[in-house]
Amino acid sequence: MTTWRRVVATPIPVGTLLLAAAIAILAAAIISIRQTLLIVFLAIFLALVFEVPLRAFMRATRRGRGLSATILVLGSVVVVTVLALLLLVPLAGSVRDFLQDLPELVADLRSSGELDWLGDSGAAENVQSGADNLGATIPDAISALLGLAGSAFSIGLLLFTLIFLTLFLLLDMDRLKDAVGSMLMPDDADRWLAVWERITNTVSRWAIGALTIACIAGTVQGTTAYLLGSSYAIALGVIAGLLDLIPNLGATIAGFILVPVLLAEEGLTAALIMLAVVLVYQQVENNLLGPTIYGKAVNISAFFVILGVTVFGALLGVLGALIAVPVTASLQLVVQEVTKARRATVAAARTARDAAAAPVDDASAPAS
Repeated sequence: MTTWRRVVATPIPVGTLLLAAAIAILAAAIISIRQTLLIVFLAIFLALVFEVPLRAFMRATRRGRGLSATILVLGSVVVVTVLALLLLVPLAGSVRDFLQDLPELVADLRSSGELDWLGDSGAAENVQSGADNLGATIPDAISALLGLAGSAFSIGLLLFTLIFLTLFLLLDMDRLKDAVGSMLMPDDADRWLAVWERITNTVSRWAIGALTIACIAGTVQGTTAYLLGSSYAIALGVIAGLLDLIPNLGATIAGFILVPVLLAEEGLTAALIMLAVVLVYQQVENNLLGPTIYGKAVNISAFFVILGVTVFGALLGVLGALIAVPVTASLQLVVQEVTKARRATVAAARTARDAAAAPVDDASAPAS
């Protein structure tokens, strides 16, 4: 008996094919210009960071926006350049020396028996191997950075582009807001310009606060290491300050570096003192410095902080991890505004349901 099968052809519309081709071309174009897009993103981010200090500078000096933005941005560039010339080489050199000596420090810990608690699991060997690799690769990279490795022109061009993109965005910020407002209905314009303002305050306050707290963390922990006799105090302070820029995780990671180094260099007592300083400082930062400096600018849960650090770190590397908090907070503000009407409708419906389900007051019932 012959069985016949009917083949049904499902034609794909031409519009769908064109849409798929357009998406593929757009994705390829984004990948090809990803470095340029990153520079633009950084310029927008820096413009938002400078916006709040710019307004304060304009109020204090009573100067126009153009002159104030030029003074603030170029003045910041001059200050950063002078600090880099004075401090970059010694700071980076100290970090390089520490990383070069890291394998020897780990070997000292192993020989003293401080890593015996790891047992025969191979973890101690992994720690030693990781220290060897880190000590062999990163110091060379730092040396190449200090020597600029023949890429001074490209680095200078990138920084020049970033600085002037940021400056021109600051100069045109008011015109950009007016342009956005002109394309929206009056009520929508007020809503979204208010969101823009909240995002600006969030990004600016976070950036200034993060740098301030990182400097405090590096100073406190580096000074403690110096007073305890560590020969790598400057490097440990720099590492603690940089890691403190990573929210929730950075201070803990810094503790896992500082305490073992003091243990290898100065013994158990110095390590315990360093551990106590790290723990006390974390509590002070979490309960005093953070709320005082940040305020409610980055009022997001720890889960979304870690999620943002993970996602943006995977997309942009270390830079993504550093800017994850303000970007996540900004996305939260946008989502809150988009869902505001829906949440109000749901709240009203729940109130009406609860009112209908409430028992009737006996006083309002008719007398029998």
